[in-house]
Amino acid sequence: MIGRLRGILLEIEDDEAVIEVMGVGYIVKCGVRTLANLPGNGQETILHIESQTREDGTRLYGFLSKDERKTFQQLLTVQGVGPKAALSVLDILTPHELAIAVAHEDKTKVNKANGVGPKLAQRIVIELKGKALAVGEAFVPMAPGAVLASVNPAASLNGESVAALMGLGIPEAQSRQAVEAAVKELGPEAELAAVIRASLKLIGK
Repeated sequence: MIGRLRGILLEIEDDEAVIEVMGVGYIVKCGVRTLANLPGNGQETILHIESQTREDGTRLYGFLSKDERKTFQQLLTVQGVGPKAALSVLDILTPHELAIAVAHEDKTKVNKANGVGPKLAQRIVIELKGKALAVGEAFVPMAPGAVLASVNPAASLNGESVAALMGLGIPEAQSRQAVEAAVKELGPEAELAAVIRASLKLIGK
């Protein structure tokens, strides 16, 4: 199975990119967001790959980060979600934004994805509840019943970190205390994933 490709971007056509690796051109299906962030033709690029084998052959799906690839895999576990719909969701929501939407059971945001109707959007937020979803570079389980209503998805580093810990079922007061201590230790410029890891360590998880 192919998990990563590093090579020269030969061309982009419709929803596919052709990456040449050691003389072999790999056709990789990508979302609109991914294609828009690829370098120009003839330049080196790196894509994280999810391989899907079917009766008609193997198809490669490319992503800019491991988080996106893992979230794509999780979306495919939802009944009725195929690769095309999963890519559409990732075109409008980053892995972190999807994790927040799932925690809030906010089907409206998911419904904005091309080809994802209200019923499928509802199924996505319900079936992904309790599964590990990406937050920055970390993957944390979104516990069933987690309450994030008091946290703004576009909040500061502290707010996003608290949201992630609450998604693990840690009480808000304890989450805030741990995050404040972690940010004080790491500094306000720290990566979100680093703050989450440090906070969990302080809590003893």
